Amino acid sequence: MMDYEQLLERGMEKVPKDVRSGERFEIPKAKVMRAGARTIIMNFADIASVFRRDQSHFLKFLLKELATKGEVDGKRLIVLGNFSEDVVNKKIELYAKNYVLCPECKKPDTKLIKEGNYIFLKCEACGARHSVQKI
Repeated sequence: MMDYEQLLERGMEKVPKDVRSGERFEIPKAKVMRAGARTIIMNFADIASVFRRDQSHFLKFLLKELATKGEVDGKRLIVLGNFSEDVVNKKIELYAKNYVLCPECKKPDTKLIKEGNYIFLKCEACGARHSVQKI
C-alpha cells in the first residue's frame, strides 16, 4: 500500500504542467492591427471584461496614456496614430497594476468604489482599500 507522499507525487505527475503554475489571472494581450494612420485594438471589450472594469474607464485611461483620440466600435477600439503592440500592451499592464491588481495581495479580485471626490480600489480577497488616481 502507498503512503500519502507517494500518492501525492503520483497525482502531481499526471497534472498538466500549465495548470501547476498557480496563477489564475494573466493580463490579457492586445490584438493590434494598423490601418493607415489608425491603430485598432481588436479585443478591447474582452480585455475590459477580463479586468471586470467599465469600458469607459479603461478607454479614458488608454486614450490619456497614448495621448490620442479614439472611439469604441463594437468590441474594438480605434485610436488615431500608429502604436506598436508592445506599447499598447505596456499601457494595459500599467492599467492592471494601477486599477485592477491589489497592491497588498496582488490578486485581481478588486472593484473601484467612488466616495465623494475620491476613488478607492477595494480588494474582495483580502479586504485592503487603497486610493487610486482619477483619470
